[in-house]
Amino acid sequence: MSTTTATTEADPFVHPALFYRGSGQYLQGTVPFVLGGLEAGEPVAVAVPERNLRLIRDELGESASQVRLIDMNEAGRNPGRIIPAILTAFADLHPGRRVRIIGEPIWAGRSAAEYPACVQHEALINLAFVGRDVTILCPYDLDGLDPEVIRDAGMTHPAIMDASGLRISEEYAPEYAVQAYNRPLPAPGNAAELAFDETGLSGVRAFAVEHASRMGLSGTRLQDLRLIASELASNSLDHGGGSGTLRLWSEDGRAVVEVSDAGHIVDLLAGRRPAAARQQGSRGLLMTNLLSDLVRIRTGADGTTVRAYFTV
Repeated sequence: MSTTTATTEADPFVHPALFYRGSGQYLQGTVPFVLGGLEAGEPVAVAVPERNLRLIRDELGESASQVRLIDMNEAGRNPGRIIPAILTAFADLHPGRRVRIIGEPIWAGRSAAEYPACVQHEALINLAFVGRDVTILCPYDLDGLDPEVIRDAGMTHPAIMDASGLRISEEYAPEYAVQAYNRPLPAPGNAAELAFDETGLSGVRAFAVEHASRMGLSGTRLQDLRLIASELASNSLDHGGGSGTLRLWSEDGRAVVEVSDAGHIVDLLAGRRPAAARQQGSRGLLMTNLLSDLVRIRTGADGTTVRAYFTV
């Protein structure tokens, strides 16, 4: 199995999926990619689940010290956080240089609630990095992942790499993939609910703290949820028709906060661009992605719902 970082005249960004079976093929596809980058003088980052991170680190030996190693189980637990906090953050550290990144956001064990956000993340990488000197290799475990996941990888990656070599993906359609998983969110059960307008932001914060603390959140995480509730409600006031509905409930060991309004998010990369140092406002979705354990968004002409999960 060989890897490539070849670019095209149209776009220097390269984003292949690596289909592998077993640790042998995994290392054959990833380690030469890393070593090739080091030999070319390119900064390299590896952001994969902890088990695979150990495999790559051990195989690299002393060369591992030259690579930025990131546990995706922790850093990428919210797929919406990966582009701004991992991929873009690393690329931006090295302006004027091509960088290589291995990013593995989907692994066996991702929940049904997380998976749609994972597919949208993989699709949006292609929009976020167009025109940049970046190569992002995304491994997919053919034995551990459902066939649906492998099919979706063809939609979100322009090229596929496997034991037989490199080929163009005939199914590549990233914007379609984003819309295909822009699905209505399942209705919550037993949610506490508060309608709000421009007079009610203080009430939003108090309501969020009261109910999230009953669910077991405390300390910094409780304050994070309070902040997210306030930021999302502010977005509703500014961009969602001037009012909205806040809901909170407990689900599978997580406190969930949701804000719905009449707005429509048309910017596919909203919440995934790092904020400029002097940027004022419009950080609500970015902060939600950075602070939450999972974020799901459903948006359309009929309105927008943003749902953020916090592990208790």
